[in-house]
Amino acid sequence: MNHVKRWEDIQIDEINRMDARAHYLSYPSRKAAETGDPANTHYYQCLNGTWKFVYLEAPEYWEEGFYLDGLDTTEWDDLIVPSNWQLQGYGKMHYSDLWYNFPINPPFVPTDNPTGIYRREFEWNRQADGEQIILRFHGVDSAFELYINGVFLGYSKGARIQAEFDITDKIRQGKNNITVRVFQWSDGTYLEDQDMWWLSGIFRDVELYSRPIAGLYDLTINTLFDQKWQDAELHVSVKLTNQLGQRIEYELIDQNGECIFQLEEDADHPICQTISSPLKWSAETPNLYHLYMTVKDNEGKTIEVIHQHIGFRSIVVSGDIFLVNGVAIKLKGVNRHDYNPKTGRVVLEEEIERDIIIMKQHNINAIRTAHYPNSPCLYDLCDRYGMYVIDEADLECHGFELTGKYDWISNDPKWELAYVSRIERMIERDKNHPCIIMWSLGNESSFGHNFRSMAKRAKEMDPTRLVHYEGDRECEVTDVYSTMYTWLESHGNRRTMDQIIENSKKPHILCEYAHAMGNGPGNLKEYQDLFYKYDKLQGGFIWEWFDHGIETVSEDGEVYYSYGGDFGDDPTNGNFCIDGLIMPDGTPSPSLLEYKKVIEPVQTECIDLEMGRFKLINRYDFLALDQMELTLSYFEDDKLLESSTIELPRIQGRETAEIQLSQVPDIGKVQGAKYFLVFSYRLNQDTPWAKKGHELANASFILSETEKQPKEYADGELYTTKSGAFITVHGSKFTVTFDCVKGLIKEVTRNGKVQIEKGPQFNFWRAPIDNDMYLLDDYRTKYFMHLGHERVRNIQYDLKDGVFEWQTDTYYGTTNSSWYYQLHYQYKIYPDGDIVCNISGIASGMKENAPEMIPRLGVQLQLNKDFTDVQWRGRGPGESYADSKQANHIGVYHKNIKDLFVNYVKPQENGNRSDCDWVSIADQSSNGIIFNTNEAFNFQALHYEVHDLEKAKHTIDLKPRDYVVLHLDSQQNGLGSNSCGQNQLKKYRCTFEDFSLSFKISFYCCEETSAVELGRIG
Repeated sequence: MNHVKRWEDIQIDEINRMDARAHYLSYPSRKAAETGDPANTHYYQCLNGTWKFVYLEAPEYWEEGFYLDGLDTTEWDDLIVPSNWQLQGYGKMHYSDLWYNFPINPPFVPTDNPTGIYRREFEWNRQADGEQIILRFHGVDSAFELYINGVFLGYSKGARIQAEFDITDKIRQGKNNITVRVFQWSDGTYLEDQDMWWLSGIFRDVELYSRPIAGLYDLTINTLFDQKWQDAELHVSVKLTNQLGQRIEYELIDQNGECIFQLEEDADHPICQTISSPLKWSAETPNLYHLYMTVKDNEGKTIEVIHQHIGFRSIVVSGDIFLVNGVAIKLKGVNRHDYNPKTGRVVLEEEIERDIIIMKQHNINAIRTAHYPNSPCLYDLCDRYGMYVIDEADLECHGFELTGKYDWISNDPKWELAYVSRIERMIERDKNHPCIIMWSLGNESSFGHNFRSMAKRAKEMDPTRLVHYEGDRECEVTDVYSTMYTWLESHGNRRTMDQIIENSKKPHILCEYAHAMGNGPGNLKEYQDLFYKYDKLQGGFIWEWFDHGIETVSEDGEVYYSYGGDFGDDPTNGNFCIDGLIMPDGTPSPSLLEYKKVIEPVQTECIDLEMGRFKLINRYDFLALDQMELTLSYFEDDKLLESSTIELPRIQGRETAEIQLSQVPDIGKVQGAKYFLVFSYRLNQDTPWAKKGHELANASFILSETEKQPKEYADGELYTTKSGAFITVHGSKFTVTFDCVKGLIKEVTRNGKVQIEKGPQFNFWRAPIDNDMYLLDDYRTKYFMHLGHERVRNIQYDLKDGVFEWQTDTYYGTTNSSWYYQLHYQYKIYPDGDIVCNISGIASGMKENAPEMIPRLGVQLQLNKDFTDVQWRGRGPGESYADSKQANHIGVYHKNIKDLFVNYVKPQENGNRSDCDWVSIADQSSNGIIFNTNEAFNFQALHYEVHDLEKAKHTIDLKPRDYVVLHLDSQQNGLGSNSCGQNQLKKYRCTFEDFSLSFKISFYCCEETSAVELGRIG
């Protein structure tokens, strides 16, 4: 007999679920309300903890009796709630970006439908006359049934929004039991195909609480500024369960505890109160007022007290810009999932708070809740700390894109209830938060009838905020034109930013625009420059905040992070979930530091360096710069000459001003030294998210540099010996051995110790980065870039006038390639052991067959493993690449070699330092080697070969070599963002072209001289 299963019935969105309403707390008194503690409400019990649990492969395997009162559950498993059951050993871990994990046949799901039955007891020992007792689930994936004391109570879908049930008539004195049956798959799953791990179960808090029936069922708060953005109206309306003649006393308190107004009105009468020049709320100035609403009965007795934070802000569209409090703000945002590497989507409030604090410390001002409503505490925290929010409905149908009928259910009116319910429930829950500036209808679900209905309902419910949906490509129903990964430049048919600038008639945001996967993204500065240049471009959101790796421990006890495919999940998008600005353990990635710099609140431009004139641009929308102090530091290479702190002029938001430095120190002209002026903008007082002294912005300028001191070589004697295919040059305390077959330096010894184990050899391959993913097939199977071959054509050497000169001519190409480099190596060895290297390459052969980009142009050496102490003059302290180096200034830096390595979850090219003119590596015995040049080069020093990084799937696969691998490159290809966005811009590409690379290798004793002093000598 055919029957419609409840979890496959699109006409059933809920059974007995309470109407959606705002999330707030109700207290019995004003004193209790001031605490903000749920424990002080009328009644509150958190039902998190250990529940009994049974896991089934399909719900029908226990169709009857699992909910019965008095059922013996002693043989059931224990399971912590909240949790995702896949991370507790039940079911299968699975990651995919796009695909549904079952045939697309809506609304039907597989018979094999993993199901969890949860059960627990709780005590109820109080009289609740006049109260409604509510059971609240904040998040259950994907659909669930609820049973109380053996009786079916209700059903709900919509995994990531709260569901409340009235259990007043079902509760009893003493012991009660709750049974929840959770279905992994439901018709709701067709709306929940987000790019993330498929994780199931009760994953947010479960709460039991009561509210007075005579109190407020719901309340709606809005603020509206006048046309001058000066005075504001506070609108409050409420919904009552029962009209019993209640009155409400309203009291608005400012941040200093002063009462702004106090009035009493009939409860069924909305209030509209004009507030004169209130402090405005914005992400930069999160000014919050306190509204206390005391609900009284007809005798004046307090029924309940509700406390709400009020932020005065208005949002309007004006032509092709939207204004927040009268300003066309710039969103400097991130897309954020709920995520924890151990618990999946189970996230504690303190973890969310930590995220927001880190964001604030890195100049981020906006969050898109990708792609579902977050826990209610996130919005409270964003109100308090100051963060603009695009609140996004729990809706994504991405898998339909591959069917050729992307709008299959989005344009099917039979699904309208399911769509509209999701936007209604989100708006009702979150509507009173000033941080929310837009309602987003969802993500990547095409467009059609149901989105029109959602947008219409959103505007009916809340006309004060904007409606967002990237899938509305024609802006039919949305207030902003939103795009994803729009390119800066393109040769094909891709939409580019210049087309948006020219054609868009609405405000534009990039809801996703740079893919922070692995090493990258590049091009952040170019996007931000456009945002600042055009008012209608109102910013964007990086994809995304977190690397979604799953914490795993190897047999040796080493922690690493798993990703798609590591659990046998198929199909999977592999490490596509490792795409965040912070790593799974919470460590900021280099890309977060780059983003912080690009969106910094103060930009410093030089007008006249000699005269000390600079222009400061305040990139805040509202804040003046008087909350910062500026420290000026003058350096001679690594030596601090002088430092002073000055007060900044009161530069208002979006304003500029010039400053004149009163005194520039008398800079000595040490030949070969570089002199730097470093600006550091730091907080001059504590904030809720950072201590005084936290740096928000910086800038660096080279004040002076001269040509390096010429090296004067003392006379000395060299002689050579030959043994088989090897020629050795002997000097005082050193030898250099050449391979006559390969034409290379075989090794260099100093004081009897081998210091260079293999000399420079040309290389243009680097370990692929995630942003190379669409190049790799051609790189590996068309160009064979990783399979280089060098053919020696000619070798010459001579010892003349005390200098040994070696020259090698080679061809360097790849397997089956018709394009290649003609290389010329020249080495000159001086009596003191210096080796001057000149390597040049002529792009030759059938150049038209060469790839558009090559990874790098340079040489690779192997050094003794004891050389671990690294100093350099160039960009630092972090890694940098041509299109991602704003966060790293030119200076002199010092690190251990292990700290040059960036531990990306999936190993790849990392650790490059750019714009260098010398690098030194020393051991613990004071032996040093310096590589010195008059031209800018890149270097990378690791304990891994390129193919070690390339072959490793996880960090635990990397085994350090017993030597140091040093790369010196004349060019490194940019990073781009082409794992999901713009590829490398033309100006940042390393191409098949002629090149040259010259440097001098000097050996020294660290106790006798310093790398800095040697770096000044050419």
